[in-house]
Amino acid sequence: MTRNILWITLIIAAGLFGLSGCNEIKEAAPAGDKVDQTSPASLEIITEKSEESKSVQPVQIEPKGPTRVKLETSMGNIVIQLNEEMAPITTANFLRYVKEKFYNGTIFHRVIPKFMIQGGGFATDMIKKDTHPPIVNESSNGLKNERGTVAMARTPDLNSATSQFFINHVDNPGLNQGGPYGGYAVFGKVISGMEVVDAIAQVSTHTVGQYQNVPDEPVIIQSAYILK
Repeated sequence: MTRNILWITLIIAAGLFGLSGCNEIKEAAPAGDKVDQTSPASLEIITEKSEESKSVQPVQIEPKGPTRVKLETSMGNIVIQLNEEMAPITTANFLRYVKEKFYNGTIFHRVIPKFMIQGGGFATDMIKKDTHPPIVNESSNGLKNERGTVAMARTPDLNSATSQFFINHVDNPGLNQGGPYGGYAVFGKVISGMEVVDAIAQVSTHTVGQYQNVPDEPVIIQSAYILK
């Protein structure tokens, strides 16, 4: 009898121990490797993996075209395309004056047919405007003084150009680097309005004080601005 009671006791104890072990395994499962796919944490993990798996798309950058400046004059409009690659200092200088509206109200004060028309430094009363300091001469950039090109005016000092520029009415090889005058820096060309340049070149002129070839009727640059 005593031995039977002992065996029954051992069997009951073993059964209780087994049930306790099963409960521990069931409670540990949710915090283990098995992840609830509807939880916020799991969605974040999935999202991160999805972003990482995306292929990188190259950014399409539109090439920037040459800068163009429009001169609205009393005789018509002229559009100049600048060559910033070949004449970076000169174009930056010219654009500085354009952005400051310096050229608005200035005139083409020196006009010589079959040579060039020059402007950008005098008001209508032939008073010379104050300028920024002169720039380095870029006449060695390879650009030629050909019909329709735009170059900087200067004094006999090679590095004296400030605001004044000229448009070549014809090919002027003598103004190029290596010529008799030391070279005048070309920085752009007329792409629209060459007929206006031709018309300006034909106006009648006279002498005002020390200045020759001044148009009888002022040819005014009413506005100069960068085209978008």
